[in-house]
Amino acid sequence: MSTATPPVSGKLFGLFCLASYLLSLSYGSTFLLSLLIGSRGGNEHDAGSVISAAMLSTFVAVIFSGHLCDLLGAARSVALFGVLLVAASLGFALTPGFGHLLLFFGLLLGMGWGVFYTLGPIIVASLVSPAQRAKYFALLSGSMMTGIGSGPLLGRAASALGYPVTAAFYLAAAASLIGVLLFWRLDRQLKIASTQSTAVSRISWQAASQVLKSRAVFPIIMVGLGGCVFGGLSSFQTSYAAARSLDYSLFFLGFMSAAISSRMLIAGIVVKRDPLRASCLLSGLMMGSILMFGFGVDGGFSYVLAAVMLGVGYGLTYSVINGLAANEAPSGTTAQSLLLFSLSYFIGVFGFPLLAGKIIVEHGMATLLLTVLAVAALNWSITLGRLIWCRVKTDRTLQHA
Repeated sequence: MSTATPPVSGKLFGLFCLASYLLSLSYGSTFLLSLLIGSRGGNEHDAGSVISAAMLSTFVAVIFSGHLCDLLGAARSVALFGVLLVAASLGFALTPGFGHLLLFFGLLLGMGWGVFYTLGPIIVASLVSPAQRAKYFALLSGSMMTGIGSGPLLGRAASALGYPVTAAFYLAAAASLIGVLLFWRLDRQLKIASTQSTAVSRISWQAASQVLKSRAVFPIIMVGLGGCVFGGLSSFQTSYAAARSLDYSLFFLGFMSAAISSRMLIAGIVVKRDPLRASCLLSGLMMGSILMFGFGVDGGFSYVLAAVMLGVGYGLTYSVINGLAANEAPSGTTAQSLLLFSLSYFIGVFGFPLLAGKIIVEHGMATLLLTVLAVAALNWSITLGRLIWCRVKTDRTLQHA
């Protein structure tokens, strides 16, 4: 079958992406937690604690999402746990102060987002051939990034219209509820459209060991480091912008526009190139954007430019390494590799904000940016090392020949 013709209808995949966008709004609204908790007398460390509470529940979500997938089906599992995203958004809006109850809703967020974020790529992998995965992963992640970026913009729009920031959380809850209903309705159609039947999706020590001993371990590590960069910068962007008298919505507009447009328009070209060379270039661009945030932002234009660089670098790198995690996994362990990929991402995106908030409170934003830069440099060094090793290996093979 020609890889140019998708085995899944455009209408079905479009509805799948729409449902993914709506569910992603709930996670995007968490980037307003620093602003919300600050208005209630808290600080960045308090916000980081709430966000990082989600890391604990995502461990459970990722480990058991495969079992849920085998038992209920992926779409139905996403729908059921999507209800937790609705509850979390409502909880953030309705809970007074910044006490332990917010930590509970952070746990709910982690459970719901963990199941959705993990099973989404597994659904895609079952719908398309391996050669198409990078392209369709890019379309899925573009839809999710649109929702993530729209969450903070809802807060900015609410402020402009004179509404409190909690309005964004109410809107995110309503959107997520619609997403839940869509996933529930799409379950049967997605099962019919599935072209591949992976044996099982559940994770096991044996499968995890196989994946971590393969080349798939490199993209799994990289997505965790990238999650640290994304989580650290996005979760406290309201604080960064306030310290420089900037409008935080400019960051999310620039980042979201760049991430989405690059995934939709350029990803199809990028994924046809050498993935190691592409990831090396793109992770280097991501590192350059952090340098700009630290030393080059002096106004609105440079602020947007830095956000655009981050959006292109992070957005396309994620698409490339997501495909690598699926395709470099040992035969029969694609679903398990994607589960570990998601788990690594959650450790970074939910775990790092706890450290980031503590760094901001005790040492300032400049120290946080240097820390994020060091993480990005480590991420870049992994893909650079792989690229150099592959070239050396190729040269040796040619010499022997």
